[in-house]
Amino acid sequence: MLEVTKLSKQFTSGNTTVTAVKDISLRVEQGKFASIVGRSGSGKSTLLSLLGGLEAPTSGDIVVDKQSLGKLKDHALIKYRCRTIGFVFQGYNLIPNLTAAENVMLPMEFSGRPANERQQRAVQLLKQVGLDHDKQQRKPGRLSGGEQQRVAIARALANKPKLILADEPTGNLDEQTGKMIFDLLHNLSRSENTTIIVVTHDLSIAGRTDQTFRLQDGALVKKQHPGRPGC
Repeated sequence: MLEVTKLSKQFTSGNTTVTAVKDISLRVEQGKFASIVGRSGSGKSTLLSLLGGLEAPTSGDIVVDKQSLGKLKDHALIKYRCRTIGFVFQGYNLIPNLTAAENVMLPMEFSGRPANERQQRAVQLLKQVGLDHDKQQRKPGRLSGGEQQRVAIARALANKPKLILADEPTGNLDEQTGKMIFDLLHNLSRSENTTIIVVTHDLSIAGRTDQTFRLQDGALVKKQHPGRPGC
């Protein structure tokens, strides 16, 4: 479960203080698929960075699986990002000189899992996201955009995270491929019991998630509401 309480983030530039996130409180149950929507500059990406432990809040708290991020020291925060969180980016962020399977195995290597376990888990996840053996052995340059995003999703799931944060995961994809990626994420939230939060500008996607949070000028302006799960 994810619970955010009175979360704020301020940046100072010269004599000016900018509040990127303002007093946000929200809750997402384990295994649910939620979306964050809002115009450019509304605070979506800053909120995602805070949830991922990439930035520290000015005030407020974030609790993931009963663990408060505000109480974690630097070493524990690195461990949190490695084992509790999975990231999916619009630009895929795959390592070009590694195969699809090697990209998925990499975060498991960082977390100290044995080589045979890393390989078995990578094969299992890549099959789960629809990549056959041949494509598992290809480097990203020999995969389509949709296939690369599938590898990125498998990589995000590698260490069995409690929470996956996806920043515009369909932004570089055509409409049909984007829908396939959305459906894949939706199904994985159920099958893996993983909470998935997607930042998106696509209101058609946001309307089909279990919960939607709308940001405006850094503040939550619309309470969470059920989407249409299963669509």
